[in-house]
Amino acid sequence: MAKQTFLQGALVLIIAGMITRFLGFINRIVVARLMGEEGVGLYMMALPTLFLVMTLTQLGLPVAISKRVAEADAIGDQTKVKRILIVSLVITSITSILFTVIMIIGAPFIASTLLTDERTLYPLIAISPIVPITAISAVLRGYFQGKQNMKPQSFAQVIEQVVRITCVAIFIKLLLPYGIEFAAAGAMISVILGEFVSLLYMIHRFKRKKKMKIRTHFFSYLKSSKDTMKELFSIALPSTGSRMIGSVSNFLEPILVAQSLAIAGITTTLATKQYGELTGYVLPLLYLPTFITHSLAIALVPNISEAEAKNNRKLIHYRIHQSIRISFASGAIATIILTLFSVPILTYMYGTGNASQIIMLMAPFYILLYIQSPLQAALQALDLARPAMWNSLIGAVVKFIVLFVLASNPNFGIMGVAIAMSVGVVLITLLHLITLQKAIQYSIPFKDTLKMLLLIILTWGTGAVLKKIYIAFEPNILAFLFILLALGFIYLLFLLLLRFITREELKQIPFIQKWV
Repeated sequence: MAKQTFLQGALVLIIAGMITRFLGFINRIVVARLMGEEGVGLYMMALPTLFLVMTLTQLGLPVAISKRVAEADAIGDQTKVKRILIVSLVITSITSILFTVIMIIGAPFIASTLLTDERTLYPLIAISPIVPITAISAVLRGYFQGKQNMKPQSFAQVIEQVVRITCVAIFIKLLLPYGIEFAAAGAMISVILGEFVSLLYMIHRFKRKKKMKIRTHFFSYLKSSKDTMKELFSIALPSTGSRMIGSVSNFLEPILVAQSLAIAGITTTLATKQYGELTGYVLPLLYLPTFITHSLAIALVPNISEAEAKNNRKLIHYRIHQSIRISFASGAIATIILTLFSVPILTYMYGTGNASQIIMLMAPFYILLYIQSPLQAALQALDLARPAMWNSLIGAVVKFIVLFVLASNPNFGIMGVAIAMSVGVVLITLLHLITLQKAIQYSIPFKDTLKMLLLIILTWGTGAVLKKIYIAFEPNILAFLFILLALGFIYLLFLLLLRFITREELKQIPFIQKWV
């Protein structure tokens, strides 16, 4: 099986992430144009239920499988790898069947009572077969990650989006004459087909590369897998807990925001508008670089797990530091651009610059968000998923307390919500760093902290000069894009000069290595 280095695996995932984000954007345009706002509303109302069921079904197993497979592979224990696969497939098969049945039976209640729109019944029922498909995909994804081969899941992601885009127009047009709710169900069917075809590709790659036969002595392996199950759940359950904390937090947040702003005397209409600007305009921009940090986090888990299995503490420290350095580099440029050019970015993208004050407040703090994913991945890889979960819970609780105190004050209003979100991000990241320091005595070297500050100062100064040049001429989108391109090129030079990207790391990138 083709095994990639840490950077090669992360790069494969980053490229796949860029492609799938672009294809996903096209898919949203197609769906919106064909179904309109009402159809998209029905489609989007059904998705949170699906995401919740998928979280419960997978039980955080992809991360756990990735870690345990990497550990077993490091010492050449293929018998344990087989046990991990068998236990994981049995667990996900049982949970997927259980939650699919619950979802179908509960669909009428969810549609009419919780979502208050009976028409969401059809999308909910249409999407339910995807649960077992994604459950099996999750197991295979974790297996390939553990083997440090990121290509199968990367190709599968792209295949899934291509199939979805190809089918979505066909099924929406086919079912639209029967009603908008059936058209939304048709959009869900295209999602299922995309996931199914990508699963077939993953199965093909698994059969082609695997060295063991899953069905041989299946039940004897299952009977002797009690310890393997405990090892998987020690990572999987806290990981699920962290995701559930995020899901519950996302569910409670708009409710608490609405109540707090009402106490502050802000009208419902204005509160909805301000919260829409925050969550619809600002947060998507702040989260834009996270596909890079998420890719690094996925590649980091098996890499650190392998190093831990070999008791290589020096390599563990280096990989954590390497992922933080690259994550910071990817997030710093986004932070500076969003802070300096918030008004033109918002104006060109959304036609209004109203949320510029919010984005200027949040962007400097959200630079810590970009190193949060690698830190959490490192904790999971070091069997510290439980402390990571508690860190997430503490961050969520503190965020809600600050949110209520500030947002209910008329002097803060929606800015209080922005401050609370920033506090949550900073607190969780710092708690992850403290946990790593206590567990393995890891800390960011002082020299590199200075380099991070220097990078920010140099890029900020350059960006401020380019902003003055942009303002001096008649502002237009082409001039703006040229300014961003120039800043990006200069930023790349700063990264090389400050050794945020080393010569050794560049040599691991296939299309660059011949030039360095």
